[in-house]
Amino acid sequence: MNMVAAAKLRGAQEKMEAFRPYTRKFNEAMSNLSGGATTDQFPLMEKRDVKTVELVVVTSDRGLCGSYNANIVRLALKMIKEYEAAGKKVSVVCVGKKGFQAFNKTGKVRKKFVDIMGTFQMFNAREVASDVADNFLKGNSDKVEVIYGEFKSVAVQAPTFSHFLPVQPVEVVGTETAKKISGDYIYEPSTEEIMDVLQPLYLNVLIYQAMLEVGASEHAARMTAMDNATNACKDIVANLTIVYNKARQASVTNELMDIVGGAEALK
Repeated sequence: MNMVAAAKLRGAQEKMEAFRPYTRKFNEAMSNLSGGATTDQFPLMEKRDVKTVELVVVTSDRGLCGSYNANIVRLALKMIKEYEAAGKKVSVVCVGKKGFQAFNKTGKVRKKFVDIMGTFQMFNAREVASDVADNFLKGNSDKVEVIYGEFKSVAVQAPTFSHFLPVQPVEVVGTETAKKISGDYIYEPSTEEIMDVLQPLYLNVLIYQAMLEVGASEHAARMTAMDNATNACKDIVANLTIVYNKARQASVTNELMDIVGGAEALK
């Protein structure tokens, strides 16, 4: 399994790293376009008094990857506790079977998307983003955050969260970057028409990036877990071999003593 995970990791990591620049540039474009936008024009940017929070928890569909999924679930539970302590109502959208298994009995799961984390197709991300956005537009949620495992290296996968709705690309990019990319542009067609098209795509991109991060992190965590399991098995075999050799030596010694004792008795 270690070798299989290592082979899958290469493909997943390449896909994730290739998509990161696209996500960053898309974010910059949205930051520029949304500079003068109002919530009347774009309901997905509407900032409300937060009473209901929705958490999109992205985990893997498969296990045997150490504490990777457990760390994501632990972060989600911590955030739920903090929001509820502040008087907010919390609902959960589970992307990935392991997250659903963790939250299934809590009564907080609004929607689940399982058996989609192995393919990493954009249409799966689109389905998730569309469902969450529709729920936001209906007023059933006032704020949405995505919780997932960020791939930092083969050895490190950190559970993290990012803002999803209402759309706030400028805050995600950062002040300095926003200043660099802001400016006077003439858009054709109008900014409103472009934003109507780009906003749903932007949400798709954010979900898809989170899915790619989780995919690469899952294989890296599984590779590490299987490597640790292999080393642990080797240690167990070595310890059992020592125990066996000691027992065998004791048995041989006892047999020799019996033989010598019998020979002495016959004299």
